[in-house]
Amino acid sequence: MAMENFRQFAVALSAAFAFGIVSIVFVGIWVNHYRGGVGWDGGPAEFNWHPVLIVSGFIFLQGLAIVVYRLPWTWQYSKLTMKFIHAGLHLLAFIFAVIAMVAVFDFHNAAKIPNMYSLHSWLGLTALILYCLQLVLGVGMYLIPFTPASWRAAFMPLHVYSGLLLFGSVIAVALMGITEKLIFSLSNPKYKDSPPEAILVNVLGILLVVFGALILWIATRRPWKRPSEQILHTLHTNVGSDESGKVGPALSELSDGADAEPCEEVRRRSYRLDDQDN
Repeated sequence: MAMENFRQFAVALSAAFAFGIVSIVFVGIWVNHYRGGVGWDGGPAEFNWHPVLIVSGFIFLQGLAIVVYRLPWTWQYSKLTMKFIHAGLHLLAFIFAVIAMVAVFDFHNAAKIPNMYSLHSWLGLTALILYCLQLVLGVGMYLIPFTPASWRAAFMPLHVYSGLLLFGSVIAVALMGITEKLIFSLSNPKYKDSPPEAILVNVLGILLVVFGALILWIATRRPWKRPSEQILHTLHTNVGSDESGKVGPALSELSDGADAEPCEEVRRRSYRLDDQDN
């Protein structure tokens, strides 16, 4: 099923995916080439799991979870199926973040380094706790069948806003963390001398910002929102009854002009109704 401005959507989605993958590659190069790889022995190699899991899980997977409803090739599946995928990706991102946090605490305890003394650690733990709360409330509101529809509708604006705010906050905290790590780790040459490691990690930070900006752009573009189940049913019905068997290039362009206006009207009306469940 097509969507409005699909080419723009495809470009934005492809760019976001590319920047996300390149970010993971960059953090892998940083950890393996400059920081001695990863391990689980309480040493620096265990700490290195922290940036790897934060970038690949808490940022990349969370970004995918945010835009999964926007993928037009998933619109053939039921809303409940997409809810489980959305929640599953968020849960996986949360697990990655928890393991990343454990790695930091293990390393600090083994090296006799105080825990929770920096602004980065304060905001990072706060973001993780709020993310857990967001996940629990989201499951309670939208995956438990007997939750009242009025509660879902009332909670939806907060759910959407807090989800986007947390995503942006996690990226900001990650930028603080990688800068802090460079300042502490680079001594000869120092961070201010812009050695190759510093340049690599600075580029990593730019990649994360661009990835976040693209995800937020995709998530806030209303024409790219998943149509309601009412719209999808109407479109499938019209297409199935069309003797010519043609499918238009966009949601508002079905097999003939007579069907276009009613379906667009259905789409506009259902935006308000479907907000309680999207």
